[in-house]
Amino acid sequence: MDKSSQYKIFSDPIHGFITVPKGIILRLIDHPYVQRLRRIRQLGLGYLVFPAAEHSRFSHALGALELCQRVLRNIKEKDTTISDAEITSTLIAILLHDVGHGPFSHSLEHTLINDFNHEQMSLKIMQELNKQFEGELETTIQIFTDQYPKKFLHQLISSQLDIDRLDYLKRDSFFTGVSEGSVGINRILKTMRVFNGNVVIEKKGIYAIENYILSRRLMYMQVYLHKTVLSADSLLKNIFKRVEYLIDNGEKVDTPSKHLGYFVSNKPSAKKAISDTTMVHYMALDDHDVMICIKNWAESGEPILKDLSYRFINRDLYRTTFLSEKEIAGKLNSIKKQTRAYLKKRGLPHDDHSASYYYDVDKSFSEAYKYQSESIWILEGKKKAIEFSKAADTRHIIALTQPVVKPYIVHLKDVNC
Repeated sequence: MDKSSQYKIFSDPIHGFITVPKGIILRLIDHPYVQRLRRIRQLGLGYLVFPAAEHSRFSHALGALELCQRVLRNIKEKDTTISDAEITSTLIAILLHDVGHGPFSHSLEHTLINDFNHEQMSLKIMQELNKQFEGELETTIQIFTDQYPKKFLHQLISSQLDIDRLDYLKRDSFFTGVSEGSVGINRILKTMRVFNGNVVIEKKGIYAIENYILSRRLMYMQVYLHKTVLSADSLLKNIFKRVEYLIDNGEKVDTPSKHLGYFVSNKPSAKKAISDTTMVHYMALDDHDVMICIKNWAESGEPILKDLSYRFINRDLYRTTFLSEKEIAGKLNSIKKQTRAYLKKRGLPHDDHSASYYYDVDKSFSEAYKYQSESIWILEGKKKAIEFSKAADTRHIIALTQPVVKPYIVHLKDVNC
């Protein structure tokens, strides 16, 4: 039998050819829940800053799948016992780890559903797929939720040094053109092994780990928390905040996507559990639902919603200014006053509530390595593993691990800050 007929090959600009074995993994890739990820941008609104950042959650899922195959082969070669069934279950877990993302990835994560994060939806979808595939995802769910005895399998999916991060850092760096985010993936994968049931890195991989942590820091500063991305996020959230306000006050808001309409009208919560109805509507949502609604609202008769939506469609974004909390507090009244004056000049409603959609105060937060709560371990010799910050140059690593919190204010470009 021709071995090539047992696999499907995907061409990827980051990892080359991705080989996927035919069977349950390929059937899952072809499932509508996974195909939906083609229609969700990996970097949310990052494309408004980096023109080539149009890559999808689907390409990231395939890339993570490929890296997971490589590391599992490597670990197995280093005398760690992993059955074929465990390999398949782990690969399914990494394939589906982001299946619960909504439109524009993180941008609307806490807007459409209250008390929610995308991991909850990913688990809900895995449980639904487990029913559809007659129990074949039982072990996958145990690995994803860290209930499986071999803890290192979960660590490959979710940890301070997981397959998810290794792929998205390399992929996002490539598509944004931010070369500082490029990670030495191959050395990290080759130096991974299992020691006392946990994933560790052989000492010869220590500099690749230092580069990995530095790359995370730089990608957060230059891409994920870029000032224009923060501005676009604020504008998008304010559009939905306005829609919610109008509906709560008895106004009719035309929502061309019935699935998005479900969320803006019902405001579902995931505090106790995600309902089946919420899941069905959520899994029918992608970036296109949001865009078609905003394009419609840009022609709305409601002046604030129309203006906000027109700005988003045409990338007429706010400005983000990083200041200390004290400086922001001192300037806020002036910003509010200038905003009201600007809206009045343009013939728009200019009361305090209407003006509140045109500025926002928040903080950006990034933490490249949580060495105090979760750790990366470096293998010293054959019988001892040391936490990374103690194995490397402590001064450099501790500096990189400090959380970076940057208060900022988003405001109209016509407003002096």
